[in-house]
Amino acid sequence: MEVKAKRGRKAGENAAPASVQVLDRSLVLLSIVAESDGSTLTTLSDKTGMATSTVHRLLTSLSAHGMVINDSDTGLWTIGLRAFEIGNAFLRNRKVGIISRPFLKRLMEESGETANIGIEDDGNVVFISQMESHAPMRAFFRPGRRGPIHASGIGKAILSTWSDTEIGQLLSGRTLEKFTDKTGDNLPALLRDIQEIRRRGWSLDDEEHTVGMRCVAAPIFNEYGETIAGISISGPSVRVTDERVAVLGPMVRDSADRLTSAMGGKRPEEL
Repeated sequence: MEVKAKRGRKAGENAAPASVQVLDRSLVLLSIVAESDGSTLTTLSDKTGMATSTVHRLLTSLSAHGMVINDSDTGLWTIGLRAFEIGNAFLRNRKVGIISRPFLKRLMEESGETANIGIEDDGNVVFISQMESHAPMRAFFRPGRRGPIHASGIGKAILSTWSDTEIGQLLSGRTLEKFTDKTGDNLPALLRDIQEIRRRGWSLDDEEHTVGMRCVAAPIFNEYGETIAGISISGPSVRVTDERVAVLGPMVRDSADRLTSAMGGKRPEEL
């Protein structure tokens, strides 16, 4: 028997199936759970705008697949092992996450500060790996955390390998948030900083995102001379003084170049 589409609407133009809506809501919920070290059902309901019963139903389904877990004592929901395994698959495909570990360790030991690896994604920096310093007061970035590219040592190191036109296109229409008095919150100021970074080969986040913290970074390249990541050290400004920055800059640049070589990459001028 032939079934005709309703008058005034072509077949296939119906609203998205309920299953697609459930998937979309589940992914939004999963992203919010990942943003903190533990969230209550009420908090997740408030952040998503979904009814508590809906959030609980979605969390129960995600939990059955190992994507989230619930602490019965505190009632907090956190990311599950399966979500970690899926995220790790991304890092396996981006071999910098694996190959960089000994380089991060050596850089941390040589500098005495926390060493980091980050990539650029949609105008942000995403930290994918870290080796924490042993110092009592140290920097810490949770893997997966996003940061503003214009107020980040790694972000500016990556941008320094792009043309001014490409940087302008990326940031066009965006507001460059001012985090501290030292944040370069406009394109001309950022480009002046970028010019200096290109000249010396490493970048400096001089308390531009967090008062009292400094970061020194350099870019990492693939076999085509394209920037794929950045490596950095981060520490309190009382230790990362101007005198130390003069030493740490070349040290980080050397680490970036050695990691680039270990990955089979080349700096653009080597091609």
